[in-house]
Amino acid sequence: MMTALYSLAEIRAVEQAAQATLPPGTLMRRAGAAAADLALRLLPAGMPGIPQRVLVLAGPGNNGGDALDMAARLATACEVGILLFADQEKLPSDAAQALQRARQSDAEFLDSRQAPALLAQDWPLVVDGLFGIGLSRAIAGSLRDTVEALNKSNSTVLALDIPSGLDADTGTVVGADGVAVVADHTVTFIGDKPGLHTCDGRDHAGAIIVAGLDIDAALYPPCRAELNRPQLFKPALQVRRHNSHKGSYGDVAVIGGATGMAGAPLLAARAAAKSGAGRTYAVFVGETPALDHEQPELMCRNAKSFEFGSSVLVVGPGLGQSEATGKLLQAAIVSPLPLVLDADALNLLAAAPALRKALAQRQTPAILTPHPLEAARLLGITSKAVQADRMGAARALAQTLRAIVVLKGSGSIIALPDGKAVINPTGNPGLATAGSGDVLAGICGALLAQRMPPWEAALAAVWLHGGAADLLVEEGVGPIGLTAGELIVSVRTLINKLINHNANRKHDGTNTLHSASY
Repeated sequence: MMTALYSLAEIRAVEQAAQATLPPGTLMRRAGAAAADLALRLLPAGMPGIPQRVLVLAGPGNNGGDALDMAARLATACEVGILLFADQEKLPSDAAQALQRARQSDAEFLDSRQAPALLAQDWPLVVDGLFGIGLSRAIAGSLRDTVEALNKSNSTVLALDIPSGLDADTGTVVGADGVAVVADHTVTFIGDKPGLHTCDGRDHAGAIIVAGLDIDAALYPPCRAELNRPQLFKPALQVRRHNSHKGSYGDVAVIGGATGMAGAPLLAARAAAKSGAGRTYAVFVGETPALDHEQPELMCRNAKSFEFGSSVLVVGPGLGQSEATGKLLQAAIVSPLPLVLDADALNLLAAAPALRKALAQRQTPAILTPHPLEAARLLGITSKAVQADRMGAARALAQTLRAIVVLKGSGSIIALPDGKAVINPTGNPGLATAGSGDVLAGICGALLAQRMPPWEAALAAVWLHGGAADLLVEEGVGPIGLTAGELIVSVRTLINKLINHNANRKHDGTNTLHSASY
């Protein structure tokens, strides 16, 4: 099932189109009902005959209206306290109607000036309905105090639409010195939002439920962004034939390894080998080891005498930025071979307009895997600006360089030159370690060598890379202290699970991906 992501402008257009066909207040009532239903499922089982307690924070706009409608519904089954942070005379009409319903219910309106003290009490569930998707400035004053008190509480927090203070498009906390609610769960209305899945979003949104509010699917625009998932790339993963050999699965050459940086190409090459490449070369621009003692299957070569042949080229891990490495990069870019650029290859590219022009003219798009600082150098902006709009930065870079761009980070973004973008949901803080990006580059190279199309290879590599980190954490390895080399075997495990599922599906005719595994 596709998980489409919609921008704030797209959500507003869908909302306005739906409201034009429905009685006033319908969408707010539907939002309140969806939120109340989820809240009841989140509440722990209490003592028989004693209702559970819920505290609802309602703000000055329609998000507050959703919260008020929800509170009125919950009051039939729970003890509900409401903190209203709004001038009742200035509420939008739908929210004003919801307020009237809340006042007619058994919910109790509490003194909002006592919010920090009330939030220190033991509430099984607190509902964040302070601000919706349209917040344009940092939360300040007493409301900031309320958000900070909520974030310090031990209560389970359910955010309505988006955690208050979080930008729905970018996933950044609104305002230079802003604050945002840290939710355990978010029920988001009409459609899913990119900001819930990238940058600060994953630290604030918790588990996400999408409530479509029964809006006609015809009112939604074509999808330009979505969440990554195996269904996007699994058809390109081929079941291996018994009648095959190492040449069937391609060669990968990882080019890097300047003096003092031999570990980077070795990590990338090991990842390529264990991700299925038939043969893997570790090509060094500096001193060349006779072999890799940990992975002797790798063929170690020196860049001065190495011929590309038909290898997939992974250029950049530990490459350095000398004149000689610039010439190597130029040769790789003008070759017709599949190409992955990472690390110092990106820094060389940022400093050489001629190389960027040559890259944009390639017949087959390269895969670029920058972290935010590398992306900033390529775009001529700051890393802060990249992080302030990760989706926009990835799309701009892909369009400018005519390449497939993987902007790494929390909620990595994979972008095509035509503006299509995918946000990856796998991964955890264990990936914030030296060498993690080298492993990703190697996975990309191996999948290209096995003849996966570049787009599917990039999607699969990012999903597998993050999934390997998640698998290790489930097994008790990390996230603290997880090292890049530990990812590689787990990547192999996940690839084989996906491949074996494809094989089993061919035999039994099923099409269902077991949710217990993925």
